[in-house]
Amino acid sequence: MTETAAEPTAALRARAEIDLGALRANVRALRARAKSAAVMAVVKSDAYGHGAVPCARAALAAGATWLGTATAEEALALRAAGLSGRLLCWLWVPGGPWREAVEADIDVSLSGMWALREVTAAARAAGRPARVQLKADTGLGRNGCQPGADWAELVGEALRAEAEGLVRITGLWSHFACADEPGHPSIAAQLTRFREMVAYAEERGVRPEVRHIANSPATLTLPETHFDLVRTGIAMYGVSPSPELGTPADFGLRPVMTLSASLALVKHAPGGHGVSYGHHYVTPGETTLGLVPVGYADGIPRHASGTGPVLVDGKWRTVAGRVAMDQFVVDLGGDEPPVGTEAVLFGPGDRGEPTAEDWAQACGTIAYEIVTRIGTRVPRVHVNEREAG
Repeated sequence: MTETAAEPTAALRARAEIDLGALRANVRALRARAKSAAVMAVVKSDAYGHGAVPCARAALAAGATWLGTATAEEALALRAAGLSGRLLCWLWVPGGPWREAVEADIDVSLSGMWALREVTAAARAAGRPARVQLKADTGLGRNGCQPGADWAELVGEALRAEAEGLVRITGLWSHFACADEPGHPSIAAQLTRFREMVAYAEERGVRPEVRHIANSPATLTLPETHFDLVRTGIAMYGVSPSPELGTPADFGLRPVMTLSASLALVKHAPGGHGVSYGHHYVTPGETTLGLVPVGYADGIPRHASGTGPVLVDGKWRTVAGRVAMDQFVVDLGGDEPPVGTEAVLFGPGDRGEPTAEDWAQACGTIAYEIVTRIGTRVPRVHVNEREAG
């Protein structure tokens, strides 16, 4: 066996470089599309894998006026980091940290009577009103209160709690099921239902600060859905919510994350040599193999086995054989880049590297999953934290 080696370097095994300058530019582009509507920067799941606190700060600096998280724990962590301003969290279970959220001035989403009962109890204990937003299920069939009698009960009881000084109803909202599928009939149906449910609540005395239903695809393509606030998640990170809608560049967006690793080994291998578990790849002839030291424990999809694209030494390579827990192999076709050479899994595409969408296509999934699943063993390196000039 022979191998090549580079001069010793301080290169990381792997890194996810997060371009906060690109994120700020994306927020400004989304603000321009939202026109008079405010922008919520959704930073759930550690900002889709990009780092919640630095991304939240960058988004606010670029003009977002709300932050959004799924869980209360995510929202409380932002408050602990010193981030003030409007903040909504929407995924609750019984026994959650309601009082802590009330005391931290976090808007909490209510989809049913059980949640209203728990938050009013927390408000009594805290000695201050809770900021609550009522979520309507307009057709997604996930979280949210059903129209009809359930919505009437939730609205009525929330208004009674507001009259008692226990809550302040700050928002009415919902979520699209198919906004990433242009022309899908559910879009118009949900929008109509949302308007009806908002009208019902307002006729009975609800005076919300914000009404919102638009997610990233709706923000980009459905201006009639913008109301008072748009919730921008994946688009803020420069990933298109759907290839059918357009590429990031089509919307004036730039991918924020670049994922790379340093080759851990380059070696010669004869023809007929099995590669990785199960020998699903066998070298077709004498070649060189490169070892990329990331695997499914780092969030690299095992479904990328045999298909995932990687840029090494200026050329696209493909994952050879199975992705293992900590590593995978690429066939270098006889090339001999030095050990330590950068292998770029995905990025903006400026240098010819694959994008997160390329990985999504290779794995039969969506780019949301590709960026969000990158694990904690991969350090986030935030660059361009301050505006140039």
